[in-house]
Amino acid sequence: QVQLVESGGGLVQAGGSLRLSCKASGRIFNINDMGWYRQAPGKQRELVATIISGGSTTYADSVKGRFTISRDNAKNTVYLQMNSLKPEDTAVYFCNALVRISSVNRSGNRYWGQGTQVTVSS
Repeated sequence: QVQLVESGGGLVQAGGSLRLSCKASGRIFNINDMGWYRQAPGKQRELVATIISGGSTTYADSVKGRFTISRDNAKNTVYLQMNSLKPEDTAVYFCNALVRISSVNRSGNRYWGQGTQVTVSS
């Protein structure tokens, strides 16, 4: 019904930057919150940043001041600008969205993207 497709991952040296994108498509009435999570090898998936439809944002302490989340509601797309990358930012980054697929779907459904690898070399 709803697909999330991430792009923009890759290999970068420490101190470098990357910009991730995630586009939602399919049966979408509206999207409440969108966000990015990450999972490093051997670790649990953790929240990186979220943004609600009104534009309010939250960030993990570990990325505050370095990462910026934004969204284009007209394009159903969320972005994550990552600056001053560190080796500890290496992980698979997943996009997440709370989507209402119709006007009667009041609580919405949460969807995940397939993930994009970010590798930061020291």
